[in-house]
Amino acid sequence: HVQLVESGGGSVQAGGSLRLSCAVSGYTYSTYCAGWFRQAPGKEREGVAAIESDGSTSYADSVKGRFTISKDNVKDILFLQMNSLKPEDTAMYYCAADLCGYFSLTSGTAGYWGQGTQVTVS
Repeated sequence: HVQLVESGGGSVQAGGSLRLSCAVSGYTYSTYCAGWFRQAPGKEREGVAAIESDGSTSYADSVKGRFTISKDNVKDILFLQMNSLKPEDTAMYYCAADLCGYFSLTSGTAGYWGQGTQVTVS
C-alpha cells in the first residue's frame, strides 16, 4: 500500500531555514503529482506547493520566493526547502500525492497523505 513519511520538521528562529522530506513508497504508478500542505491551529488546511509529473511547480502566494519544492524521481522523495521562515509559517506540514487528475493544491485534494511534521518558527 502507499505510504508517505515526512521528516525534517523542527523549531527555528524567524529568518532561518528548514528542509522537509517525504519518502513515497508503494505507489505503482511511475508518474504522479505531489505537494505540501499545512495546517495551523484553528485554521483551515492550505496548499503550500505542488510539483507535477513533468516537474512544473506551483506555490501559494504566501510562500513564493521563499519555499522551493523538488522531487527525487529515482528515490521517490519529495522535498520542501523553506527559507526566510516567518512565525506565520508555523504549522503541521503534510505531504500528499495522487495521480495528477485527482490532485489539487488549491482544493486540497489528494488520495494519499503523510502523518505530518511540525514546523515552529519563533
